Amino acid sequence: MDDKSPALLSVAPMMDWTDRHCRMFHRTISRQALLYTEMVTAPAVIHGKRAQLLDYSPEEHPVALQLGGSDPAELGEATRIAADWGYDEINLNVGCPSDRVQSGAFGAVLMKTPDLVARCVEQMIKASPVEVTVKCRIAVDDQIAAEVLPAFLRTVSAAGVTRFTLHARKAWLQGLSPKENREIPPLDYPLVHAMKQEFPHLHLSLNGGVANLAQVQEHLAAGMDGVMVGRAAYGEPMAVLGGADAALWGQGAPRSPFDVAEEMKPYIADHLARGGRLHQITRHMLGLFHGRPGARGWRRVLSEGATRDGAGLALYDLALAEVTRAP
Repeated sequence: MDDKSPALLSVAPMMDWTDRHCRMFHRTISRQALLYTEMVTAPAVIHGKRAQLLDYSPEEHPVALQLGGSDPAELGEATRIAADWGYDEINLNVGCPSDRVQSGAFGAVLMKTPDLVARCVEQMIKASPVEVTVKCRIAVDDQIAAEVLPAFLRTVSAAGVTRFTLHARKAWLQGLSPKENREIPPLDYPLVHAMKQEFPHLHLSLNGGVANLAQVQEHLAAGMDGVMVGRAAYGEPMAVLGGADAALWGQGAPRSPFDVAEEMKPYIADHLARGGRLHQITRHMLGLFHGRPGARGWRRVLSEGATRDGAGLALYDLALAEVTRAP
């Protein structure tokens, strides 16, 4: 990928958060950042309601599908099926530490079996018309990250993967909740940066603890090929995505949250016309005006009213009226 690729900045796949409405909201803020789906398991793609799991809006491009699984044949079949949906990338989850994921023997527990991950991505690459990538942790449990991570990268890249996103924390598979696994294990940015030095031919993105666009730029300036942002892009989207297109891709000026709010209206109206509910979209938008006068009113009106029957653009406009346009 060149230095202007979408992977310069990406928004992490987050269960129960990065659904299609969240992605459309983020896409309205940034035209360039790479967006990810929530993780979808390979068995669900093969046996479940495919359209419900895989459909998305064309405007979401560039958008990547994240798959979860540990069976090479299943992952290959799920990738073949997903190819018809035209995603820009297929990603394998080797980072999620939740009990539900562990019970399926995939996610972060796969850090213990790099040979199995290699077999998985081999089958995915055979079935995919687009790039197959991996998102992983630096290690799990008592593993020594400085030993495990380079060995993992060597083994999996030998199977054909050239782009990895490295979450700069260990995952503790027992004793910590998924939320605690995002906060308690210490960040090891130096190790992730060292991997870029050791594997200059790989496209490596850093993930974990990045809170704003300035920090994104710091990691890029230090040599990383990309940065993936998770909770900050959700809680304070303008601080991460609002100026990204201008700063990273040289396109346009920093975005205004008021313009974003207005531009979301046709999408909201279409969703409502199809029988959808307002809160299904606005629950992702509560942080749009973070730090601005009236932001609390914006959140309050939407949080209290958007779940009610009949809530629509009139309520949305009431919430918008709570926010002051003063800088």
